[in-house]
Amino acid sequence: MNRIEASDYHDIARVTEPRLSPDDERVAFVERRPEDEESYAATIHVVPIGGGEPTQFTVSDGVDSQPRWSPDGEYLAFASTRGESDDREQVWILPTEGGEAQRVTSVVGGVADLEWSPDGSRLCFSQRVTAADRESGRDRSVDPEYEPDEPDPRVIDRMIYRADTAYLDGRRSHVYVLDVETALSNSPERDGDAVTRLAGDGGPADGDRDYIAPAWGDSETVYYAAKTGDEPDDSLEYELYEHDLESGAVDAFTTTTGWLESIDATEDGRVAFEYTPEERASMRQTEIRVHDRESGTETTPTEPLDRTVGHRCEFQWGPDGDSLYFSTPDEGSRVVWSVPGDASEEPTAVYGDGVTVESFDVGGNAIAYVQSEWDHPGDVFVTTRGGNETARLTRVNDEYLADRAVCQPEEIRFETDEDGSGGDADQLQGWLLTPPDFEPDETYPLVVEIYGGPHAHWTTAGTMWHEFQTLAARGYVVFWCNPRGSTGYGEDRATAIERDWGAVTLTDVLAGVDAVCERDFVDADEAFVTGGSFGGFMTAWTVGHTDRFRAAVSQRGVYDLTGFYGSTDAFKLVEGDFGTTPWEEPDFLWEQSPVAAVPEVDTPTLVLHSDRDYRTSANTAELFYLGLKKHRIDTRLVRYPREGHELSRSGEPAHVVDRLERLARWFDGYSDHHEAPPALERDPDADLSTGSDESSEKEAADDDTHTTA
Repeated sequence: MNRIEASDYHDIARVTEPRLSPDDERVAFVERRPEDEESYAATIHVVPIGGGEPTQFTVSDGVDSQPRWSPDGEYLAFASTRGESDDREQVWILPTEGGEAQRVTSVVGGVADLEWSPDGSRLCFSQRVTAADRESGRDRSVDPEYEPDEPDPRVIDRMIYRADTAYLDGRRSHVYVLDVETALSNSPERDGDAVTRLAGDGGPADGDRDYIAPAWGDSETVYYAAKTGDEPDDSLEYELYEHDLESGAVDAFTTTTGWLESIDATEDGRVAFEYTPEERASMRQTEIRVHDRESGTETTPTEPLDRTVGHRCEFQWGPDGDSLYFSTPDEGSRVVWSVPGDASEEPTAVYGDGVTVESFDVGGNAIAYVQSEWDHPGDVFVTTRGGNETARLTRVNDEYLADRAVCQPEEIRFETDEDGSGGDADQLQGWLLTPPDFEPDETYPLVVEIYGGPHAHWTTAGTMWHEFQTLAARGYVVFWCNPRGSTGYGEDRATAIERDWGAVTLTDVLAGVDAVCERDFVDADEAFVTGGSFGGFMTAWTVGHTDRFRAAVSQRGVYDLTGFYGSTDAFKLVEGDFGTTPWEEPDFLWEQSPVAAVPEVDTPTLVLHSDRDYRTSANTAELFYLGLKKHRIDTRLVRYPREGHELSRSGEPAHVVDRLERLARWFDGYSDHHEAPPALERDPDADLSTGSDESSEKEAADDDTHTTA
């Protein structure tokens, strides 16, 4: 059997967005594969529930997403970048019984939140556009060759002015409706005739707001939301609107607080949406509330369940309109639940114990979902509405996995000592992965992986499957856990790191390391640590507060809370978790920042960051790196051009591989179990997949700030 390698990333497919056909006989889904060093191919496939091989439904031209069956099953709408010069996603419609797909929009902002009306006559979607786009009509129809001018200078008025990997430059999210019959009969130059803007231009407020999360009620009603307040970017309150398409009337009918991402509604006017208490919202659990438009009453059907409906979770009404289905993290799993929308009963777990359900869709008699497990990174499955019978519909990576040695992690439970800052001693959950051809009489070095978040949740699979398996294949025992602060164990566990990210989490991680190092096959003197985002924060905090680890790799981290607060689109995280701002307690935030402990660091530490990471901006990584250099610690800074905060999950394939190879090579150089000199003593690109002279010259030409390690 071959061992899994970092470069195998090019051979691994991911499946997402399962959607059941109206007759519950087929599932559409997106299959995404690396296409070359810089890009991916994503196509829509359809697989029968009753058995049979998946069929590729869309051509391999561009990136496809958001497959949506029409209510009668005759069409499949989807978004795609095919034929667009600047990767703007447009709406396409494909006859499901055969025929060519037809592009039915040419909008300037690209499409998101695509959904059919219940009668199949319309589609709603959202897009980000500028005031000039709206005034000129480019948000309804634009020449595919149109390229917006880059602002010079860039004038910024918003509090949050960049996100993901781009500056917003005046773009706001707006809601649109597409008339399908008109769109299908139009010539390309008349695309705009079928598109109607619903909000943001003489609507409930004005154009200087983001209108998000459109959802159909009946076929004449669209619901959506927008933040309220004099400074919406500084607000956690949303207004929800009902838009009557026949009369054009708009009614603001309720408000919610927190992190609203989606809305789902029934045809008889029951609207489900997220709610998080505003006080310390970043630490609190997210619930689902249901507003009944007829009675005006609201219920919170998820309230009896001490789990959060947040952090990549989903919810939707079942086709009967009586029950809500939603997912939550739950003790190392991601579980699907159901609950009556009127809160007449408590939530019931439907499916997911011991596995990771990454997305799902509810039909009349079935639930389709993507599930990942320790032995595969994800496939499409189906179960009954009650979760009684399950079937696996795809095996997209079978050819790759057929000759690979995949290791099964062992779940471990361990105690953490009370340290006075996070609650009583409690049992925590973690996992241990040993190398292929593991021999219990041998000893192996240890890699400790710390999750991002800080309020997140790790399982045995998901997006970290390839990284964990690669490190194990290189001869490391890999350990990861869900310390206090994580979700999936109740709100008390999630709030245990209030005003103390570092000390509480490190106490728990080290308790897990102690438990692991009791195994005779773990070399306790050869432990290494890494993590990304909050895991990057914790990696830097760890090397400043213990000499337990031989070497460290800190990725896309937060290193100075004040610098983070001033440069992120997530400054509410500091306000919520620490209950303060840099002006109220500057000394306290400095003491809680990893850079404050740089003089205490002795551990060789590699720093990885993305140039366009606007969640954890590179400025604090630069400060941490400079501090390490000033104190003569072995270190290097690697910066990836064009990448953002999602580098490890969806970055350019060559960068994803490079990041993982550099991480492993850094550890190898400080391990007595590997005959490799430290990375600082080697050619910068030695033994890396992208280490050729040609690729090095290309990287230098792409971005002269790219530093290799």
